[in-house]
Amino acid sequence: MNGIIILDWLEFAVRWLHVVTAIAWIGSSFYFIALDLGLRPSTDRRSGVNGEAWQVHGGGFYFIQKYLVSPARMPDELTWFKWESYSTWLSGAALLMLVYWAGSEMYLIDAAKMDLSPVVAILISAASLTVGWIVYDFLCKSPLGERPTLLMLLLFVLLMVMGWGYNQIFTGRAVMIHLGAFTATIMTANVFFIIMPNQRIVVKDLIAKKAPDPKYGKIAKLRSTHNNYLTLPVIFLMLSNHYPLAFASTYNWVIAGLVFVMGVTIRHFFNTHHSHKGNLWWTWLVTALLFLGAVWLSTLGTQADTYDESEARALTPHEERYASVAEFEDVLWVVQGRCSMCHAREPGWDGIAAAPKGVVLETPADIAAEARRIYIHAGLTDAMPPANITYMEPEERAIIRAWIEAAG
Repeated sequence: MNGIIILDWLEFAVRWLHVVTAIAWIGSSFYFIALDLGLRPSTDRRSGVNGEAWQVHGGGFYFIQKYLVSPARMPDELTWFKWESYSTWLSGAALLMLVYWAGSEMYLIDAAKMDLSPVVAILISAASLTVGWIVYDFLCKSPLGERPTLLMLLLFVLLMVMGWGYNQIFTGRAVMIHLGAFTATIMTANVFFIIMPNQRIVVKDLIAKKAPDPKYGKIAKLRSTHNNYLTLPVIFLMLSNHYPLAFASTYNWVIAGLVFVMGVTIRHFFNTHHSHKGNLWWTWLVTALLFLGAVWLSTLGTQADTYDESEARALTPHEERYASVAEFEDVLWVVQGRCSMCHAREPGWDGIAAAPKGVVLETPADIAAEARRIYIHAGLTDAMPPANITYMEPEERAIIRAWIEAAG
């Protein structure tokens, strides 16, 4: 079993883990925000009880109470919601390393924008995530923390600046993924550095029979609210790498900005609904208009190099590895004959407006750059062409396999 197969299955396993943990984190986050907003005034008016709610699920009834600061005594058992967040970030970081760092020459570096070495590109990738949290945390701890609306606007500006910056050096696919990772890092760091430590302070005071300071709950609530509004855009950004119209657009960072605003309008509707303040139907119109704006921007141009530019440029070391073997000439004939009519800068197949998944297979540089995916989708399996619509023969798939084996 070769390394390409092992790496692909490892990516699949980590991606599966990432999706599962993200479902757990997002589910608990949405549930507690909805619960908090929907609490009714306590019926027994016991000291410290801020609100309560009756809920039914799975055939059972639940009675839930929330204390404004803390209960009078420490309960014997206390469930902490933290590992969902930590596991999501850790699995996401592992996936970033496997796909974008290990495959930096294919997925991360765009030599047409900035000719970076893999090491430098990876360092920029890692450092940007750390710097984002430091700037955000500084803003939250400044006097702006008392002005949440202005703070959110500045956070939006920070995200747009980062998106523009990423777009100056990385591939379009990496721009969107890094904006998602940038935001997710802020969200998990909120849990790890702010929310959980503040809750531990309250618990420690309870054990010591001291009255906890309400400020810790207020700070945690601000960060939790930020996480709530950022969740939907992060999901979009993580899914965007499957849709070239989003990531391959010249204005991908602006599209991401519109998605962040859509996340606010959608969550504002549901947060208002859950707090029993009515249904703000106008937010759906605003969201639809923002989405149409994103669709329009996606048609204004792509980041792909032209055919002539691809033909003229020097091959990267990654591309040279696959283009230098003798079998490459046969592979060119197979791929250009069976795949290039769809995977082209201007597809010639009826009904296809853009190259599927943004994969272009016209020039030798194009084909060498996509060697791994060609091998998996058309050599090792018959996933491509779809339903074998261009009649790729078993012998042609064998040529692709022989090419990869020769390249080592």
